Amino acid sequence: EVQLVESGGDLVHPGGSLRISCTASGFMFSNYAMSWVRRAPGKGLEWVAGIRAGGGGASYADAVKGRFTISRDNAQDTLRLEMNGLNAKDAAVYYCHAIHITRWGRRVELWGQGTQVTVSS
Repeated sequence: EVQLVESGGDLVHPGGSLRISCTASGFMFSNYAMSWVRRAPGKGLEWVAGIRAGGGGASYADAVKGRFTISRDNAQDTLRLEMNGLNAKDAAVYYCHAIHITRWGRRVELWGQGTQVTVSS
């Protein structure tokens, strides 16, 4: 079964740190570019960070640049997001997103179920 399963969401204090993970199964993880996308309460989806299939080319939204670090381990089919200096604006459901363009130009996208990050004192 093709799956992306996020984990690690938790309640943290403002200024705190958290690492969330996404474990892939049922497909060739190393062929997919990966991203973290979040949805805050009452708001739309917001792209947070992305990384290329091979592991290079990490990029970040301005709102998290310098505080968050995306990484992947293709040997373990895992994507991670290290989050530091968390604030109330970072509170959201965080989704793992995978994308691959096949040799025939077909776009394949996969989503996880999300993990909740709450920031509160």
